[in-house]
Amino acid sequence: MEIERARDDLLVAASAGATTIAVAVLSSVTTVVDVATLPTLAPIAVYAVYLFSRKGGPYGPRDDPRNWAVAAAVVGVIAVLPSAVL
Repeated sequence: MEIERARDDLLVAASAGATTIAVAVLSSVTTVVDVATLPTLAPIAVYAVYLFSRKGGPYGPRDDPRNWAVAAAVVGVIAVLPSAVL
């Protein structure tokens, strides 16, 4: 059972970390996108919320690690959009 939990945590952490790195690299390499530090770390905040929401309670049908991983990626995209548009 603990291996399954670790695998779920790894999935969400990898998604949040990869998205954070992608936003930071995109911001530093291109001149089109310039994202500040705090929005760059927004996907890590999704991972923190995921970790602190795992208290063992009854989880809803949409409370799935895959959905949290997608949420981290979406937050990263949302962090880039204002900088790319303006």
